[in-house]
Amino acid sequence: MEDFFVGVDIGSLTAKVVLVDAQGQALAWAVDRSGYSGRDVAQRLTQEILEEKGIKVEQIKVTVATGYGRVTYPAEREVSEITCQAKGIAHFFPGARTVIDIGGQDSKVIKVLPGGKVIDFAMNDKCAAGTGRFLEVMAGALEVSLEEVGALAVKAEEHKAISSFCTVFAESEVISHVSAGALKPDILAGVCDSVAARVSALVERVGLEPDVVFTGGVAKNAGVAKALSEQIGYPLLIPENPQITAALGAALLAWGMG
Repeated sequence: MEDFFVGVDIGSLTAKVVLVDAQGQALAWAVDRSGYSGRDVAQRLTQEILEEKGIKVEQIKVTVATGYGRVTYPAEREVSEITCQAKGIAHFFPGARTVIDIGGQDSKVIKVLPGGKVIDFAMNDKCAAGTGRFLEVMAGALEVSLEEVGALAVKAEEHKAISSFCTVFAESEVISHVSAGALKPDILAGVCDSVAARVSALVERVGLEPDVVFTGGVAKNAGVAKALSEQIGYPLLIPENPQITAALGAALLAWGMG
């Protein structure tokens, strides 16, 4: 009976699960909103993946959990998201030296060596600025969906500056721009610039070395990706599924334990 390995990443906004086979190849993954209980969502996603692949629970040899909710999940090992993120990125981009990860409630910059060994990192987890939550609040103020933000921002003809990093004050600036008749794309471009500026400050603290990889849910936002690339002066490599890299790293660590 073949063994399989699971990586679970329970974040502040989403839960991610990745299934890896005995050869260390990712077979399936799933993502959903964490809701009230990220643990319950992750367990449901795991069960759905196993049923889809016709795999029995008994075939799961090792599970590694990461993310904010890792302590709540029944796993053989809990590993920090920094370590798992670096491991997952090394799988996709062996040449990566700098990882920029922007999630729902934090942003982080990780400096890595070949193979995904972490040598330094900086994190913003005390403030919503520079995170997905910041974008969510601004999208709400402009009455657009979070998914629309990036597509609208890249259409901007004039970027309306958002000078405050504080989410509350920045929202007031957005409302002021609306009252002055500014176009939504122009305001959203300014919002994306603001997120990029906050994260660029983290990059300066760690030091930037290419290749640079952009991960996390916000990596799907074309407006932030464009602004960030321009501000740091390097192109960004973005995985096809940028939300699952930490869960993949956790699954690969589980595989290594097997």
